[in-house]
Amino acid sequence: MDDLLLFAVVGFAAQLVDGALGMAYGVTATSVLLSFGIAPAVASASVHAAEVVTTGVSGVAHWRFGNVDRVLFTRLVIPGMLGGAIGAYVLVSIPGEIMRPLVSAYLLAMGAIILLRALTGRRPHHDEPRRLPVLGFAGGFLDAAGGGGWGPLVASTLVSNGTQPRFAIGSVNAAEFFVTAMISATFVMTIGLELWPVIAGLILGGSLAAPLAAYVTQRLPDRPLMVLVAVVVMLLSIRGIVQAFG
Repeated sequence: MDDLLLFAVVGFAAQLVDGALGMAYGVTATSVLLSFGIAPAVASASVHAAEVVTTGVSGVAHWRFGNVDRVLFTRLVIPGMLGGAIGAYVLVSIPGEIMRPLVSAYLLAMGAIILLRALTGRRPHHDEPRRLPVLGFAGGFLDAAGGGGWGPLVASTLVSNGTQPRFAIGSVNAAEFFVTAMISATFVMTIGLELWPVIAGLILGGSLAAPLAAYVTQRLPDRPLMVLVAVVVMLLSIRGIVQAFG
């Protein structure tokens, strides 16, 4: 019961940030599990099992609040599922930390671009990345192999290319359900699932926070939302770089 309540709080906080900003659930929850000495593959499997439910609730909430762009969603979801399956399989045998320094450096640059555009008020015309399937595949792969990363990579890239923040965040959250389901299925077939009190706590807290986070995304103006996205991306990037070289 103590584990259930503790991770319900962790899940609520992580989903509130993830649902409102399009990122950080996996990184936040996985970091907590790793701090308890849980192996990376087991931590990632547990977090993604919980995310099957929380991302489903979040995706429906974003859809109901009108935050989902169907074109973005359809072009991201299938490549993301494929990348997630491969990333989960790789994590079982190869540590995900090998890729984190390069990913963190990329995200730091994306965060700086978003912050600059938010502070200067300069926004490009809507210019979706030409290689959305590649972006989806990379996001799914890194999310599974690194215990998180779908939101920071995909949402930050979309926003930096001029996609309206609410649609980038809503579409990424909706696609994340299918990506997470594929990742979880791969983990079940390779190492199985354990730590069920932790998973149940993350599901409970995340499900309660998801509708609130989607409402915040709909109501918050673009510029403050861009600043929040940039700050979260940069903090996560700096954290990843420090961990890699610390």
